[in-house]
Amino acid sequence: MARTILLDKLSGQPRTRAELADVLAEREIPDEIADEVLDRFTEVGLINDAAFATAWVESRHRGRGLGKRALAQELRRRGVDDELTRDALEELEPEQEEETARLLVRKKLRSMRSLEREVAMRRLLGMLARKGYPGGMAMSIVKQELDASHEELPLLDPSGLEPDY
Repeated sequence: MARTILLDKLSGQPRTRAELADVLAEREIPDEIADEVLDRFTEVGLINDAAFATAWVESRHRGRGLGKRALAQELRRRGVDDELTRDALEELEPEQEEETARLLVRKKLRSMRSLEREVAMRRLLGMLARKGYPGGMAMSIVKQELDASHEELPLLDPSGLEPDY
């Protein structure tokens, strides 16, 4: 029965060992049987938390634009070991993380032309913080992108008029 439960859960999407252990516990499978089946599935490669973590980081970074901090939190919630999490996050190059943050800011800026510069900055910094980007990186990118976008389409100054830069 434990094998059937695990195969069913793994057929939909990859899962971590901790998630599968929780499913078996919910189904009231005895711990010793659950451990034995989980060990066997790990041994044959059906459960691989390292591969899961690497794929998760790549997918969530590319698809949702999440930074390392947010990715680490998600992996922790899914029961991935801290060492495996660190290894998976090391695969994400700092330049790649910075470029993704920059693209997120550029995309969001398109809808912020009618806002004051300070409001736009606050909103962009908040977006990057929620996505798990470090504050220093976020501030630097937002300032650079606001300055660059000003040349194309200026943001409004507090008076509601274009700034005189």
